[in-house]
Amino acid sequence: MNIERPITGFVFDLDGVITDTAKYHYQAWKEVAKEQLGITLTPDANERLKGRSRMDSLAEILRFGGLFGQIDQNSLEAVAAAKNERYQSLIVNMSAADILPGMDVFLSSAQQAGYPMAVASASYNAPFIVKQLGLDNILGNIVNPGSVARGKPAPDLFEAAAKLINSPVVKTVGFEDATAGIEGIKAAGMFALGIGDPILLDKADLVVGTTAELSLRLIEAQFPAS
Repeated sequence: MNIERPITGFVFDLDGVITDTAKYHYQAWKEVAKEQLGITLTPDANERLKGRSRMDSLAEILRFGGLFGQIDQNSLEAVAAAKNERYQSLIVNMSAADILPGMDVFLSSAQQAGYPMAVASASYNAPFIVKQLGLDNILGNIVNPGSVARGKPAPDLFEAAAKLINSPVVKTVGFEDATAGIEGIKAAGMFALGIGDPILLDKADLVVGTTAELSLRLIEAQFPAS
């Protein structure tokens, strides 16, 4: 007898969930913002960038530096390209050692249990990073951010990821570490699993402090019965 599962798929953010490239993003943005915009990006200001696309992140930096609306589009695109080039130079040495604690075990167990999985990342570099981590055999379904109209906190990336793995959104679990991502997951109609501070991620349906706390048993137990 074939019993239908309450959960039909998992959708993961990349940064802060599978691996931590936040330090590389921060370093690249900090250097480029200082060199090309004269803006000194602080750690607090950097928090506003998490989960956002490259151009949305640049807009936040300009707001922080008081330059929003003062720079033409061609210059903005040049700054964003310079940031990406700097970032790419920093991530070339990433490897399986950069997978966050417990995530390799969790992903393997989810794969063995037959759960389809996809990545919903705002980063165009996601395919390269997944390959560097040695996870392309598990996380081969990756949404191209250029294929959706809006970035996080809009639901577009998560909806596209669920479609990639043929998982109805109401039966899909989304994993995020950023408030913008949690908002996107909830807007898509998914079950939101937050990783990090439960106060910051208070809109999530379930929060764990670290990736090491993740388990299929925990998620299956907390997912609402249909």
